[in-house]
Amino acid sequence: MYLIVGLGNPEKEYDRTRHNMGFHVINKLAREYDIKINKNKFKGLIGTGTIEEEKVILLKPQTYMNLSGESIKEVVDFYKIDFKNIIVIYDDMDIDIGTIKLRKKGGSGSHNGMKSVISCLGTEEFSRIRIGIGKPANKEEMINYVIGYVPEEEFSKLDKSTTLAKDAVVDIILNGIDNAMNKYN
Repeated sequence: MYLIVGLGNPEKEYDRTRHNMGFHVINKLAREYDIKINKNKFKGLIGTGTIEEEKVILLKPQTYMNLSGESIKEVVDFYKIDFKNIIVIYDDMDIDIGTIKLRKKGGSGSHNGMKSVISCLGTEEFSRIRIGIGKPANKEEMINYVIGYVPEEEFSKLDKSTTLAKDAVVDIILNGIDNAMNKYN
């Protein structure tokens, strides 16, 4: 069983922000594999189903980004999910827009959501897919950049990235993280 987590913020006002790219990937997986994300459990919205004959749990934590790990930890503990079967998808300012990067373990960088995940799980040993969102011109604009309005042209590029990330999730399930990293990095 795989736990596939998209990080984001729960309220409608954050839907089309750079910080919610993880949620967008989960939504695309849910649509493609007809998985209903309609249960409000474990401090998140979850749905269970099958992707390429593998049982999966799709999770969108509802704790807000900086506490995402709390929701993930509850699911991991309840379902006894092996860390190697966790895939976390999130935005990354250190990667160019239109690009994704896969890793099978590692630190959080400057991402507070990932800091929470690593802290709550007590490990860095899980797969992640980082979606490039680029950086603002000024560091002082960082918060507004990640949770602010995204112009349509840029959102179109981000949408393509989330489709790539969705495909990468399927590739990880079918062929493993190492093969997926070779293909998408």
